[in-house]
Amino acid sequence: MSGHVALGVDVGGSGVKGAPVDLRTGELIEDRVRLETPQPATPEAVADTVKQVADGFGHHLGDGTVGITVPGVVTEGVVRSAANIDRSWIGTDADALMTERLAHATHVVNDADAAGVAEARYGAARGTRGLVLMTTLGTGIGTALLLDGQLVPNSELGHLVVDGHDAESRAASSAREREELSWEAWAERLQRYYSVLEDLLWPALIVVGGGVSKKADKFLPLLHLRAPIVPASLRNTAGIVGAAVLAHEQGS
Repeated sequence: MSGHVALGVDVGGSGVKGAPVDLRTGELIEDRVRLETPQPATPEAVADTVKQVADGFGHHLGDGTVGITVPGVVTEGVVRSAANIDRSWIGTDADALMTERLAHATHVVNDADAAGVAEARYGAARGTRGLVLMTTLGTGIGTALLLDGQLVPNSELGHLVVDGHDAESRAASSAREREELSWEAWAERLQRYYSVLEDLLWPALIVVGGGVSKKADKFLPLLHLRAPIVPASLRNTAGIVGAAVLAHEQGS
């Protein structure tokens, strides 16, 4: 890869998506490739799918590091938790597995962290000083914290206990769909969740991502918080972009 291009691959519960990223602009330089996440989503099966995605962009690889996200806590390349992927990921050295499978240097990171980095560099949180809280509302709630643009990894605040419940069990987008909640009823739950986070962290900005952010006008205006709360701007490319950025920095 050239000095300003890196490949990012975003592993989700339903799809594995990847594309080369122009690190100067945060834009994809080719259409992304998406393959179904294998079921069960074991490390070996997912690694095979990631390889298929990466192989499609082999002409961009060069000597650069490939960035890969997973929906779990990642420390020093080892996956410590598993959300929406098989529990056999826990304890897996994902960096070693992916590097062996792709025959190429890789850097594995948490998916919400990658999305947060992308929004801080190129999106809704660009140029924001102080603490930015990024949340992704989907099957669960992913979170990322960035202080003056620098990532504080693996925050996992979607699992904060609020009123006796794991927050994501009541406030994730999946809970709204599962319980057939109105936007107003769901917003009440989000209000409670974000209020607790705000009292703990006092963020300068809250960014809301995940697929439901496309309908932000239906629920964000119903929230009343001290900090501005805005929809993410990179949409479904944030994980890919952030993975590419973090891999490039790791390999530099």
